[in-house]
Amino acid sequence: MKSIVITTIQAPTSSVRGMLDQARAGGLNLLVIGDRKTPAVDWPEGSEFFGIDAQQELGYSLATLLPENHYARKNIGYLIAMSADAACIYDTDDDNAPLEAWQPRTLQTTARPCLERGWINAYRWFSDVQIWPRGLPLQNAHRAAPPAKLGEAAAFDAPIQQGLANGSPDVDAAWRLLMDQEVEFKVADSVCLPAGAWCPFNSQSTWWFPIAYPLLYLPSFVSFRMTDIWRSFIAQRCLWALGHGVVFHGAEVFQDRNPHNLLRDFEQEIPGYLGNDKFRAVLEALDLRAGTEQVADNLHRCYEALVATGLIDAREMPLLRAWLNDIQRK
Repeated sequence: MKSIVITTIQAPTSSVRGMLDQARAGGLNLLVIGDRKTPAVDWPEGSEFFGIDAQQELGYSLATLLPENHYARKNIGYLIAMSADAACIYDTDDDNAPLEAWQPRTLQTTARPCLERGWINAYRWFSDVQIWPRGLPLQNAHRAAPPAKLGEAAAFDAPIQQGLANGSPDVDAAWRLLMDQEVEFKVADSVCLPAGAWCPFNSQSTWWFPIAYPLLYLPSFVSFRMTDIWRSFIAQRCLWALGHGVVFHGAEVFQDRNPHNLLRDFEQEIPGYLGNDKFRAVLEALDLRAGTEQVADNLHRCYEALVATGLIDAREMPLLRAWLNDIQRK
């Protein structure tokens, strides 16, 4: 079984109902993680809803440590899927509806390898619009398209695969405040970013496979707008130790974005605007160990280094250790 994981503080949206239809057709189950603000309603057949009380009853030590009314409660959904031996976890949100191109992914995929290193704006392979993903340092946002040279298409094992979103794609508040428009990405070859090529990826339409499951962890004691972005940097660094890179696909969902206060988003993105280059430097300096059995230890070492440099709050460590312990006892 493959699992779709979302968290929500709303009743089932039209996007969720559309995703549920695709889940049924593709043989996936839909796990919905609620919070204190989530209304008490009946969820459609084929979905499993877990409110706060139900989460506490699952026996995960992380469930009692995670803050309430926080996006990081989504970690419980990942643990539920892992406990059921999910063959794949599709990470998405309640405002993303599947496009016609949406389909369950497999570990092996075909993509063109990026031939350059450093910060890469993957969106520019799929759009002529001046656009960049949330988390890309602003000083790298205005590189011309295409952003880097590509090699010939080949088959890759890709434990993490990011699909793009049409409509209201995942961009930072600076882009929305200055350039906001509806975007439809071009159909183009998928791209694989190898070791040394950095591009943020998000939690809106992302496929994760078992070798990368420990890297799903969303930190709680960082800005809400950076939790999935900083997770993506840590995950990329750990993937390199496994000999893999992140693959970016064209658009597979349409985002009908939930209401946001853009100035509040901008404020919550400031730690990234100021810290993403430092974050990258800390991770690149680490000497991580190769091998699937080292993934959890490498993840822990990344957080230790980021805490030591003040980029992540030390309060994160007990939650990370609880996450790793919960994975081991599944």
